[in-house]
Amino acid sequence: MKGEFVSLKGQLLLDSGQLRGSFFHRAVVLICHHDSDGAFGLVLNQPTENKVGDVLVADLAESIKEERIYLGGPVQTNALTYLHSDTFLPEANVIANLNMGHSLDDLQDIAGSFSASRQLRCFAGYAGWTGGQLESEMERKAWLTHPASLELVFNNADKELWKKILTEKGWQYRLLADGPEDLSWN
Repeated sequence: MKGEFVSLKGQLLLDSGQLRGSFFHRAVVLICHHDSDGAFGLVLNQPTENKVGDVLVADLAESIKEERIYLGGPVQTNALTYLHSDTFLPEANVIANLNMGHSLDDLQDIAGSFSASRQLRCFAGYAGWTGGQLESEMERKAWLTHPASLELVFNNADKELWKKILTEKGWQYRLLADGPEDLSWN
């Protein structure tokens, strides 16, 4: 008998070391939506060389065009998603003061807000799971969980984020964090 459904929305998923050779090797994924029908997440630590203005033909403010694009996942890599934070966002839909959106009009409104505390991260693609798929991966211990925070979402460590979080989780994760990228290097 399976337990009651537990949503992972607002959690970070970290590769537990079992995803070597896949897109998610050493990935840190923010779960933005999770219910019994499936889950939607964004990989936080896969920056690209592209900026929004390089890949999106739209009338956007220069500040938005200069934002770096992150590869949010292997699904629909031509789709834009963004995470937006500010001091107080009553409509936040991921965690407190963190909103996820897809609308270009809303993105333009964010650009026009001129808030000194605004943070923005743009993604091409996303990570998606069908109903029960993520739960199955969790049962196989493919992922470790960690609470999301604005600091971790907008952290500039990028490629080192996976290692940074594992190191902060405690000594029992240090061996995994300090291991070589490829075990054949050992």
